[in-house]
Amino acid sequence: MRHELEHRSIPNVIRAAARRHGDATALVEGERRIGFRELEELMLRAVAAARALGIGPGDRVGLCAPNSAEWIVAALGIQGAGGILVPLNTRFKAGELSYILRRSGAKALFAAASFLGTDYTAELRRTDPELPALATTVSLLGPRGAADLAWEEFLRLGTVSRAAHEAVDRLAPDDISDVMFTSGTTGHPKGVVLTHGQSLRAYGWMSSEYGFRASDSFLVVPPFFHCFGYKAGWLASFLHGVTVIPMAVFDAGRALELIERERVGILLGPPTVFHDLLHHPTRPGRDLSSLRVSMTGGSTIPESLIHAMKKDLSFDIVLSAYGLTEASALVTTTRVGDTEQTVARTTGRPVPGVEVRLTDTSGKDTPPGEDGEIRVRGYNVTRGYWDDPDETAAAIDTDGWLRTGDIGHLDGAGNLVIVDRKKEMYIVGGFNAYPAEIEKLLLECEDIAQAAVIGVPDERLGEVGCAFVVPAPDARPTEDGVRAWARDHMANFKVPRHVRIVDALPRNASMKVLKDDLRARYGKGGER
Repeated sequence: MRHELEHRSIPNVIRAAARRHGDATALVEGERRIGFRELEELMLRAVAAARALGIGPGDRVGLCAPNSAEWIVAALGIQGAGGILVPLNTRFKAGELSYILRRSGAKALFAAASFLGTDYTAELRRTDPELPALATTVSLLGPRGAADLAWEEFLRLGTVSRAAHEAVDRLAPDDISDVMFTSGTTGHPKGVVLTHGQSLRAYGWMSSEYGFRASDSFLVVPPFFHCFGYKAGWLASFLHGVTVIPMAVFDAGRALELIERERVGILLGPPTVFHDLLHHPTRPGRDLSSLRVSMTGGSTIPESLIHAMKKDLSFDIVLSAYGLTEASALVTTTRVGDTEQTVARTTGRPVPGVEVRLTDTSGKDTPPGEDGEIRVRGYNVTRGYWDDPDETAAAIDTDGWLRTGDIGHLDGAGNLVIVDRKKEMYIVGGFNAYPAEIEKLLLECEDIAQAAVIGVPDERLGEVGCAFVVPAPDARPTEDGVRAWARDHMANFKVPRHVRIVDALPRNASMKVLKDDLRARYGKGGER
């Protein structure tokens, strides 16, 4: 509650941290160390520069770059000027990025000019040259590339004056901080509208409950374009004076090196991260005694993994949680002191100020212990989907209950147990993958007439996609060829790891694809 009342906006968190922690280290990136006071100065320069570019209250601005100090400063500058941040998935291809930028009405784009071999601005200029967001472009991290301004040129645009401070002062808890695009059963991403106050209340509580403290360092592996890296990551850290170490691309060996060198105390992430750390050949020789707090989610967590995280990675606290972007990505969490069995088998209890209920197909509450659709109500629920009242009404009823599409039940202690995903979403190493969206993309391949995608188990990533495809007339697609095409046209986590070429898809009388039949066929090999 202290953070909810003290910080009116996300940029104001940095000003409060600068007053409280001064020159203590806020960010570590390689040999570069930025104190909280310096971070505040950088933020205000970015606010002044954003205003000089014409970014003001309510303007949407895309941000596509890997985890970095520049990502944080750019986000704070956009928001501090009154703008609304539109984080973009760096694994997306140009067509996917263009759709989101157009749908959000973004008037500007901040993007990396060289990340994993991609200049995002250049790709967008080739794909959609009339895209309004390309009217104002700024390059982050390195060369200018196809952007109008390099990062340092951008920062020199404005002079920090009282106007920059006043712009931050005008922000209020109910102002929109970001529009986070999430895909769904329609095959098109939808923009989830979230406010400053929602994020501060949710992650102020979470970080306090998890025991974040100013002496900690947090190696942030989850990407900043996701609430896991952005809000449970650097925002939660700065609320407590925790040092943030952004990691652009996860590498287990490099992560172990950083944990030892920087005495990392906090590491949150999907199970894949901890699986790779545990199995890395250099792990036994590293001093990991500083590790203290962890939370993992995104898929079922084996009890053996939790035990190994405590025994072999030295964590004192290992927690699990459940959330979705439409509910600020935080609905339930286990608590310090819960058993390993509770952490492995449940996602814990609702966070304060949030209600959870389970309903049957008619919307009536299910009896205790019975499975039902999870519905959520509270301060954390989105204000709606951006410019999409029909989808908003379908997701949130008139009493404020959000339909999650997930199936679960409450155990005897009130812990939420997730048993199924009604929306057929599956999770690839912590990334949500939606079959409808992937199927829509696959159908753009001229060799494919029909496609159906399911999630299947994977030892390392938890789940991956398996695509059943029916060839177009006279086409002879191969499994390797379909995967290669997918790698060129969609984000890597969406690329089906398995492909089955079939003559027809199983359908019911209503012509709906029978996904359960496909799952059974996958288990048998699914040959044509």
